Amino acid sequence: MRRAERLIRIVQALREAAPGAVTAQDMGRKFEVSERTIYRDIAHLVASGAPIDGEAGVGYVLRPGFDLPPLNFSFEQLDALALGARFVRATGDRDLAMAAAEALAKIEHAMPDTHKERLRSAPLFAAMMDETVRPEAFAPVRNAISGKRKLRIRYTSLKGEDTTRIVRPLALTCFGHVWLLTAWCEMRQDFRQFRADLIKRLTVLAETFEDEPGKTFEDYQRGDIEGSN
Repeated sequence: MRRAERLIRIVQALREAAPGAVTAQDMGRKFEVSERTIYRDIAHLVASGAPIDGEAGVGYVLRPGFDLPPLNFSFEQLDALALGARFVRATGDRDLAMAAAEALAKIEHAMPDTHKERLRSAPLFAAMMDETVRPEAFAPVRNAISGKRKLRIRYTSLKGEDTTRIVRPLALTCFGHVWLLTAWCEMRQDFRQFRADLIKRLTVLAETFEDEPGKTFEDYQRGDIEGSN
């Protein structure tokens, strides 16, 4: 989570907790950062004018009447947001589609009426071909990518060959009507692309992995590697 997003969420957490105090420990656990990071974030918010009272070890409260500054977007930026959300609804799993709708609702809430209408009525739309592989089971894969957990997949290649692989999932990419899972394949010791529609079985393993030089998605991008399965 980026710091800018975390600062907004801290303010929201303090607002929702009113009138009770929220400790740095609770917020650190919620946002998966250290207490020291929360202390720095609180100090930054206070220095920026947020009316936060409290102290380390006791807890923090947000005085009533404070709100975040209004969001200012150009019409072109609003069009981009609307198109992005519509693309997610057309190609993403149910969780992502719901998250996109919720994100737009939050953005709308902080906008003037003219901008709300632009966001709702942007004349840009997204649709996929009928044979699109809708990634209904992608939530576990997304979680595995963010949690750096290995996957066991049973895969049928375009040549009809069945194999079982242990892979490090790195990214999901939509290419028109095909979704690809980019991963580091432990069997091939190389990067590989797996078509989602050809993965017959997928299991998220308890085993985790750490980023290693030469095995990250950034390495894949830099090398423009296209492994064959």
